[in-house]
Amino acid sequence: MYAIIRAGGKQAKVREGDVLDVERIKSGESPVTYRPLLLVHDDGTVISDRAALDGASVTAEIVGDHRGPKVEIFKYKAKTGYRRRQGHRQTYTTIKITGIEAPGADKPAKKAKKSAKKTSSDNETVAAETEPVEAAAAETAPSEEEA
Repeated sequence: MYAIIRAGGKQAKVREGDVLDVERIKSGESPVTYRPLLLVHDDGTVISDRAALDGASVTAEIVGDHRGPKVEIFKYKAKTGYRRRQGHRQTYTTIKITGIEAPGADKPAKKAKKSAKKTSSDNETVAAETEPVEAAAAETAPSEEEA
């Protein structure tokens, strides 16, 4: 299962257990919840409808903060003596995805239980039908002593 979240103005594809860097989160609370999700993919089923994704969320814990690489900005115009030098370092928060709560996660489990009941009754029916056929075949087949 994976989900696409919006974190810090960017989109990220996440799975449970992933560790990724997002733009700085100022809150000191460790469990961070991302809602609404943009997309959820669960066992071949893709959910992208906003109304269906209202109940979905991704939870993550904050691992730590760090600063990214320095970006140098240099402005220059020829023959005028115009030179400006500036630098920037973005602060990132490292998060670890702890869970993805998909909308309607209970529904597939209920369907699986129903199909398991049907399968067990179907197997009993098949077994009951094959027993008389095998017994009839044994009665009509010539034995090795007669041949």
